[in-house]
Amino acid sequence: MSHSVEILSVGTELLLGNIANLDAQILSQGLSELGLNVFWHTVVGDNPQRAREAVAIAKKRADIIITTGGLGPTCDDLTKNVLAEAFGKKLVFDEDSAQRIKSYFTRTNRPMTENNLQQAMLPEGCTVLVNDWGTAPGCAFEAEGCHVIMLPGPPSECRPMFLYRAKPYLLGLSEGVIASHTIKLFGIGESTMEAQLREQMNHMQNPTLAPYAKEGECELRVTAKAPDDAAAQALLQPTVEQVKALFSDKVYGVDVPSLEYVVLEGLKAKGLTLGTAESCTGGLMAKRLTDIPGASQVFKGGIVSYTNEVKAQVLGVPQHLLDQFGAVSQEVAMAMAQGARKALNCDIALSSTGVAGPDKDEWDNEVGTMFVAIATPEGCHVRSLHLGNRPVRERLRIQTASHAFDLARRYLSGIEY
Repeated sequence: MSHSVEILSVGTELLLGNIANLDAQILSQGLSELGLNVFWHTVVGDNPQRAREAVAIAKKRADIIITTGGLGPTCDDLTKNVLAEAFGKKLVFDEDSAQRIKSYFTRTNRPMTENNLQQAMLPEGCTVLVNDWGTAPGCAFEAEGCHVIMLPGPPSECRPMFLYRAKPYLLGLSEGVIASHTIKLFGIGESTMEAQLREQMNHMQNPTLAPYAKEGECELRVTAKAPDDAAAQALLQPTVEQVKALFSDKVYGVDVPSLEYVVLEGLKAKGLTLGTAESCTGGLMAKRLTDIPGASQVFKGGIVSYTNEVKAQVLGVPQHLLDQFGAVSQEVAMAMAQGARKALNCDIALSSTGVAGPDKDEWDNEVGTMFVAIATPEGCHVRSLHLGNRPVRERLRIQTASHAFDLARRYLSGIEY
């Protein structure tokens, strides 16, 4: 059976823009991986009447309603009351939940006010979703042909509650298993990727293929449903292999977390070390690498050479190159990579230089003009980038760093630059 899901987020602070609705993102990503279709996102404030109206609409169009927020101890925490009323259920006191709430306050050495026990009032006959990350328990029940799941609002609670409480419940709604693989691509735009697969995707039912755009890269998620995991994998693998063959060297991995992760794994496999010399990316390459545990095994370090003085004195970039071509040039990018390789005593070095905006540089280079280079024992290679003149510094930096990692990935894999 195909399910339709509505995510109902409760909280006036969401409508005011005081906080971002991270819960909806967390749930949509997780539900997509389960092969469940999220058709609607609704946000409603802490108002009983408007919450009732939102639930009434959701009941008519979705057979799974997942709510976030409104489960706490204060008077504006109204989610359980509204949902119980909508489905004709009484709220009853759950002693086990009450004891967990009391234990939480004892364990954290905090005084507990009586209104905290309001969180132990749950719809009769529900499945209690124990909250080991906060005080408010979640719950789930089925009524009137609809499954209702209530989760706490703080993302630090919502995420683990979904993974470890709601997900097992949802998996129990259907026979068999749902499995998926995520194919990661770099160097191709979402529209180009989607155009090559559109007709196929429109006709696929099991498995399905769904595209996702990330910052500067793309993903394709292949999802299949089958009686068991082996059967699901048998459905998935032909499509995964087809996509890999279609996009060839644009595919940098399957079920891998990031491009920089692939680079680090490639370095470890070959026993090589890496260093970075960054100008326009301002240390972003080094940050992305060191965000990954175990990076110190192969990453020697990074030099942020933001000024020409540092480029010349620390990296040894010849002054005549800076004078003749300017800092934003392929000549300087190559010299930076070569200088970093020497200064950091590493096997491979990556460099970046460019104009992140909001204005052109003194050499009249447009915003989005970037150069990344790689220096290896076999020589040096540079990639010239024109990433558009939109003055969005962070986006340009992310894309530039990713292009540098792509050079390293290609070198380590023996793929043509």
